[in-house]
Amino acid sequence: MSASRRRRPAGTLPRPLAFLAAGALAATTGAAISLLPARPTPSQASPVPPPSPAPSPSPVEPSEPPPGPSGFVTFVDTSADPGFDLPGDARRTGVRWYALGHLGAAPDGCGLRWAGRLAFGHDPVANQVGRLRAGGGDAGLVFGGPGGEAAATCSRAGALAAAYRRAIGAFDARYVDFDLPRPGDRATVLRRARAIRAVQRERHLRVGFTLPLRSGGLAAGDATMLRLTREAGVDVATVNLLARIEPQDAPEGRMRRLAAALRAARAQITRAYGLASPDEAWPRMAVTSVLADPSDLSVTDARKLAAFTGKYGLAWLSLRGAAPDPQVSRVLHG
Repeated sequence: MSASRRRRPAGTLPRPLAFLAAGALAATTGAAISLLPARPTPSQASPVPPPSPAPSPSPVEPSEPPPGPSGFVTFVDTSADPGFDLPGDARRTGVRWYALGHLGAAPDGCGLRWAGRLAFGHDPVANQVGRLRAGGGDAGLVFGGPGGEAAATCSRAGALAAAYRRAIGAFDARYVDFDLPRPGDRATVLRRARAIRAVQRERHLRVGFTLPLRSGGLAAGDATMLRLTREAGVDVATVNLLARIEPQDAPEGRMRRLAAALRAARAQITRAYGLASPDEAWPRMAVTSVLADPSDLSVTDARKLAAFTGKYGLAWLSLRGAAPDPQVSRVLHG
């Protein structure tokens, strides 16, 4: 039998029919491919999970704090001295850091105003902060003071945080201080701490507390306030101690008694912050001498205070009350 007449295997098509079938298959496949989109449509792509809610702001790394006050810090009561020239004073004295107070509770209880009255843009001293920075200086904001602090009148931590946030943002402040003649009850302390912590989670911000210094150091309530604030997660850079300087006619040893009070406060701050060594507390402490009379602080006293600050590495010095002799100021300015 010839090759062309050989029997085909079962199930195979004659060659002409096979060519026709192959052509039909190619045409069908080409048509199918031409109908596919160039890229997968969302319905054809792998399922995409729905977008997650925006995460809460991550905590600010403590290793990246902004620079804070150092050397000598001039406190300015902006309502009592509305004509104070920030950039001019910086040029004349060499001071680079200023503390501007006080931002107290507005009439609504939760907002903040200068002296509880003036809105942010209406304080002539605070309005000079931009020019001060242009000359190489800076200023921090001081909340509270004798008129009281908003944490005592604002019952909502969220509203309190929003008030702090607005004030800090308005001046792009890198340092704020809470001047607390009285620490407040536990609810006030915790509300304030939560509000501060909320702001610190959003931006690098140094925070300080100004507290009265007594002969035995801090009042028990102030030490407890510092501990509760730390336990609430607030990073406190500085505890500024308001030290009333005894008059010149006080019994001998005025400056030694001041040093003893500072050492007592150091022990309390060490415990409040769970520090490993009392020496770690010194850089967290600042001293503001409060003078009832210009003669309360002599040049010799100023030198002793400056030497104590340098020896133990305190954060900074400041003055309040009566203006001392210019030579005293020059010694403290360094």
